[in-house]
Amino acid sequence: MDFHEKDEHDPAPPIPLVRLNHVSFQCESVEASVAFYQRVLGFQLVKRPASLDFRGAWLHKYGMGIHLLQRGSDSSAPAAAARPPVINPKGNHISFQCTDMALMKARLGDMELEFVAARVRDGDTVVEQLFFHDPDGNVIEVCDCEKLPVIPLADAGGADLPNLLLPVKTNVHG
Repeated sequence: MDFHEKDEHDPAPPIPLVRLNHVSFQCESVEASVAFYQRVLGFQLVKRPASLDFRGAWLHKYGMGIHLLQRGSDSSAPAAAARPPVINPKGNHISFQCTDMALMKARLGDMELEFVAARVRDGDTVVEQLFFHDPDGNVIEVCDCEKLPVIPLADAGGADLPNLLLPVKTNVHG
C-alpha cells in the first residue's frame, strides 16, 4: 500500500497539528534579514534557546515564528543561492494574510521595495496578492486570501487529483 491508499480497516487517529509554528531561512546576513522582517512585516526579535550554538535569530508575530540561520562557510552549509532575477509568484514562497492590501502596497512602495501585484478570481471573489523578495531572495507574499473559502475536495463533488492538474476552463465575459 502506498501513501495514497486508505486502509479502511485501520482508521488512523486525527493528526494533532494545530497551526504553522515557524519557517526557517538560511541568510547571508542574519542582521540584514532581521532588520527586513522587523521593518517590512513588523516581526519582533525574541529570545532563542541558549543551547543553540550557531549564529541566528528568532522573530515572532501573528502567532508564528521566523527562524533565521546564518549561512556558514563550512562545507555542511549550502552555498548561497543566486538571487532570482525576477519575482516569481508561482515559485516557492511564504504567504501572510493581510487585512488592508492598499496600505501594504503603499508601504512597500514607500520602502522602495520591488514587488509584483497579482489577482486571483473565483466567481465574484477577487484576492489581491503582493510578492517581493527578502534580502536572501526568498519570495514573500502578502494577500487577502481569507476571502476564498476553504472547501475540502471530498465536499466539492468528487474532484480527483488528475483534474486538479489541468487548468480550469471558464467562460469569461469582459
